[in-house]
Amino acid sequence: MSTQQPKLPLSLNIQYFAKPTFTPDNVLMSDAMTGNVPKETAVLTIGEVVQQSAVMQQAEFEEMESLEKEFTYLADGVGAYWVDEGERIQTSKPTWLKATLRAKKLAVILPVTKEFLRYNVPTFFDMMRPKIAEAFYTKFDQAALFGTNSPYAAGQNILAAAVAADNDVPLDDSKSLYPQLNGLLGLVEDNEIDPDGIVTVRSLKQKFRGELDAAGRPIFTKGDGTAPDDILGLPLSYTNGKSFDKTKAVAMTGDWNMARFGIPQEMEYDISTQATISTVLDENNVPINLWERDMVALRVTMYVGFMVLKNEAFAVLTPDVTP
Repeated sequence: MSTQQPKLPLSLNIQYFAKPTFTPDNVLMSDAMTGNVPKETAVLTIGEVVQQSAVMQQAEFEEMESLEKEFTYLADGVGAYWVDEGERIQTSKPTWLKATLRAKKLAVILPVTKEFLRYNVPTFFDMMRPKIAEAFYTKFDQAALFGTNSPYAAGQNILAAAVAADNDVPLDDSKSLYPQLNGLLGLVEDNEIDPDGIVTVRSLKQKFRGELDAAGRPIFTKGDGTAPDDILGLPLSYTNGKSFDKTKAVAMTGDWNMARFGIPQEMEYDISTQATISTVLDENNVPINLWERDMVALRVTMYVGFMVLKNEAFAVLTPDVTP
């Protein structure tokens, strides 16, 4: 069994995202139809996005001050050498590579009744925060894990990376999950890389909980709240069913330091009273017209960057395709 230490839940300096924004409590939403999301709400929303996103819990965070960030990372380490007394010690040059992380705009539109405009600005956003956060982390995980409607460059998702490295293997439902997960980790380890986490969907928790090793012992360990659940000594992060495409993957693993994300600036919002929301259908399967229904729509935008640095650092267990 791996002795890899499980990652603790991601700890970020969330105040990094707190840009100065003046929002007096006595200003109503009807008098503030556009602007920056109040900093307290923005900080809490980003914190919730980070804590609920399976990818952000595993991947490495890069601070971003602008929409692009060039950074260097260590591809190959420094070697050591045996030397005799008085012999000149050889030097080795580590391999440093450059990468550019680019943030893309992520937006959510939420229709609400017009009565919401009677709330003051902080109260309104406190009420909307859970929905905003859920929409953001769901959409981000879809793109980062599977490339679903992704704005990032081709191949910049975990599934594509594993496939490109030939590290995708189908699950065999007729066999125990234990050796198959062990083999999945081995695909990454074959490249001299240690996987440090596994991502799966919440609806598969029962399957993981019930899996036993050859001696009949559970390979799943329940986290205590300060650490996540783990299996085979690696932390498990769960996505919701909206984020995880079970037709494409059962579990994903890898060295998640080889995936990076960044959030460069504050959230902005805009409220419309006249739009027709083509992506939201009413009971008659017709797009919702806000003016006809005396409703308003809240649009919130943020920027998020994501990239994979090394394809062979990831592996994916795909669904059983046995007819």
